[in-house]
Amino acid sequence: QVQLVESGGGLVQAGGSLRLSCAASGRTFNEYAMGWFRQAPGKEREFVAAINWSDGTTDYADSVKGRFTISRGDAKNTVYLQMNSLKPEDTAVYSCAFDLFMSSMKSTSAVDYWGKGTLVTVSA
Repeated sequence: QVQLVESGGGLVQAGGSLRLSCAASGRTFNEYAMGWFRQAPGKEREFVAAINWSDGTTDYADSVKGRFTISRGDAKNTVYLQMNSLKPEDTAVYSCAFDLFMSSMKSTSAVDYWGKGTLVTVSA
């Protein structure tokens, strides 16, 4: 089992920045991917960003490219999501995701482990 704990959500004005953190604990693996999904009110959960832990390869949703950056922390199994130029449409619950395969990270049905989520609210 893998446990994921997110932090860093909050209220920010449009154009502002926030950084989300996710720490994974439990079973250890040599190859895995971590990422972020979000779910806005009344909408389905959607992919935001992912990173392959072994080689640092990243992937982003088109809606956040150039504004969000996913990165690995110095501490093992920690991932960050730096969110800049935030827009009201970025308002959502952001959930950390963990899977053995980078290819699974774009599919909500394929991801093996989820965090509980942290709320990000962007005011106009």
